[in-house]
Amino acid sequence: MKKISILGCGWLGLPLAKKLIEKGNSVNGSTTSENKLSILKDNGINPFLVILSRVEDTLESESVSETINDFLAESEILIIDIPPKLRANTDTSRKVFVEKIENLIPFIEKSTIKKVLFVSSTSVYGDQNDLITEETNPNPETESGKQLLLAESILQKNQNFETTILRFGGLIGEDRHPVKFLAGKENLENPNAPINLIHQNDCIGIIEEIINQSKWNEVFNAVAPFHPSREDYYTQKAKEQNLVLPKFNSQKSNIKKIISSGKIENVLNYEFELSNY
Repeated sequence: MKKISILGCGWLGLPLAKKLIEKGNSVNGSTTSENKLSILKDNGINPFLVILSRVEDTLESESVSETINDFLAESEILIIDIPPKLRANTDTSRKVFVEKIENLIPFIEKSTIKKVLFVSSTSVYGDQNDLITEETNPNPETESGKQLLLAESILQKNQNFETTILRFGGLIGEDRHPVKFLAGKENLENPNAPINLIHQNDCIGIIEEIINQSKWNEVFNAVAPFHPSREDYYTQKAKEQNLVLPKFNSQKSNIKKIISSGKIENVLNYEFELSNY
């Protein structure tokens, strides 16, 4: 049995925690909402209210510091799964997400944590017309991508613990699919661009394998090896769900970026659940 702390028990973190508990592990889970503490507890998770912000805002508070210390206490593994939540008009003069990671690190250093798994995104690569592997130099174009890359670097450089970076593609699941957003829309760009998606079940399965196989100090791109064009894929999904078909404009740019899942398949010997896609 391992004791694991999951920072961020949301869309992915909550079912991940439940799966890890099913396998006999003890899990500390965090949320930023008091209303969700009971949900975590009801699912066998040790619940903690953890809100990371600027030092001058919250982390000077003795109660907040004590909560974070308790959240990390006796755990060997920390999974960080908190989205940047940065919009296009975000003030870039302050790296808000990066600050959260920087403020967390001193707590990790003085805890029992020896392994960190940081959930990142393939957005760190930007829009490149190429086959993207873990050897590809990141070139983020969005603010969230830029801050994720900085956070990755900060964690990887720290010698007090080992860090594995897991870069997910577009997230899908039973209750989450981009076709619902695209349905009925017109003049959509990149009709011939390949999709780079990953199902919630595969996200959880890959994290389990990283932990089980102790694959630390690694970087993994996590995208299903399934890359039909955006137009073909979303048109078919809209038909399956009886939604208004999206309409694409072939005159708009076509970025043909494919994220390779080769390392996931070869190093972890992981098989994707492609029937979900």
